[in-house]
Amino acid sequence: MEPVARNARREAEERLQGRYETRVLEPSPPTVTKAPWFADDPIALGDGPFARPVISPVSNSEVAWDELAREDEELAQWCAARWLGAWRRLEQPPEHLVRTRGALHKVAEHVMSPTRKRANGKIALRYTWGGFGTPFFGKDVQIRVAGDALIVQVGERVQHGRLTTLEDAAEFIGFDLTRYDLAGADEPMQVDEQASVWLGEWFGFAASVLQQLRAESPKELEVSRVQLWPEHFDMAVELGSEQEGRRATYGISPGDEQHEQPYVYVSPWEGVPDDAELWNARGFRGAELSCGGLLEAGDQRECALTFLRERRDALAVSRRAP
Repeated sequence: MEPVARNARREAEERLQGRYETRVLEPSPPTVTKAPWFADDPIALGDGPFARPVISPVSNSEVAWDELAREDEELAQWCAARWLGAWRRLEQPPEHLVRTRGALHKVAEHVMSPTRKRANGKIALRYTWGGFGTPFFGKDVQIRVAGDALIVQVGERVQHGRLTTLEDAAEFIGFDLTRYDLAGADEPMQVDEQASVWLGEWFGFAASVLQQLRAESPKELEVSRVQLWPEHFDMAVELGSEQEGRRATYGISPGDEQHEQPYVYVSPWEGVPDDAELWNARGFRGAELSCGGLLEAGDQRECALTFLRERRDALAVSRRAP
């Protein structure tokens, strides 16, 4: 399917025929030029009051997408595709996940993120329908990946091309790679479309879970935004008082050098609490829930949320081991 210009919040408004003030998980234009985030907050309610009821993918509004979707099968399918409600089950990772993840990690870290940084100093990315991309920057510009396509949207104009090499990707969006010494920039990236689509679903699941955790956590936990960090290529939110030594990163990763398979994790910024049963991670200080454990759960989304909530609550009261 030919990529089109996207405005996720406007699409949601039109889907509900203007009956609701909508909130979605994806970035939407226009460009935000206000510090410190230089990006829209997809679930923020604002000051209101609103003339219409607010509908959100998380539990911070009058109506939830999941609630509305129960009464409308077509809407349920629309919501499920965007991780707004009627949540689908994640399937087993496809065969070529590792090599595809490595290739897309390079695109995110060395092409997409630096292009956004050049515009406003920010590096973080977000979930977008079917993949991941930048928040809107500059003159309503967004760069995103869906399947094996690299898409550049400028206002209502869209260009796209297949992901072949890192060098070609940079040239396509006008980013100068010559200032970096990147080995293999001209080598084929071997992006498997099926694996890339699966990663898009993983990031959609991650955004849904972490935005819910963020929405329900008390303000005194100094909750950050949910962002996809290009260096680690995982999605995360930060919660807890740094001053009291209780701050931690709560994340959902598609895998890394120490974890071939995806996983959910909590990584305290200081020493981990002294409850070994809760803090079981390998390769870092913290806790992890394996992809296998998550996929076997009857309710995968609730399984991930329970794992994160238990450790958030434990950090609020526990002593930490050095």
